[in-house]
Amino acid sequence: MRRSTRKEQDPDLGILAVQLSARVQREIFARAAERGFDDARPRHGAVLAYLDPEGTRPGELARLAGRNKQTMGAILDELERLGYVRRTPDPADRRAKLIVPTDRGLRFMEVTDGIVDQIERTLADALGSAPYREFRTALGRSAQSLPAGGHDTEA
Repeated sequence: MRRSTRKEQDPDLGILAVQLSARVQREIFARAAERGFDDARPRHGAVLAYLDPEGTRPGELARLAGRNKQTMGAILDELERLGYVRRTPDPADRRAKLIVPTDRGLRFMEVTDGIVDQIERTLADALGSAPYREFRTALGRSAQSLPAGGHDTEA
């Protein structure tokens, strides 16, 4: 049997994780586009999923999203150009910057939080409430059990 056929018939964890993530992202951003956010892209979720309404430091966003600072900076530049965020001095340390959502960013965050809630309800209906809760718990524990930075090379 060809490897591609075998993987299609019995996908491994990596394939299943990518498929789930891609389908959730497509659903979120397609529905958000229907509500006037057609310029938002899945890569923007690295910021907007974690952004606090009162602002978050770029380094913290990078850590939470598992992105390097350079990649995060590029995403922030794009979101600022699109009008979703602005950079402001951090009142706790004027040398530092905070990334703060604009009114458009706050609306996007509210809309997408609602979309995610709808997706979760759909999955809970499909699987059953208790199995879905168990799935979420197992998925979270699985994600936490692997190193965030990749393979641990220490012997």
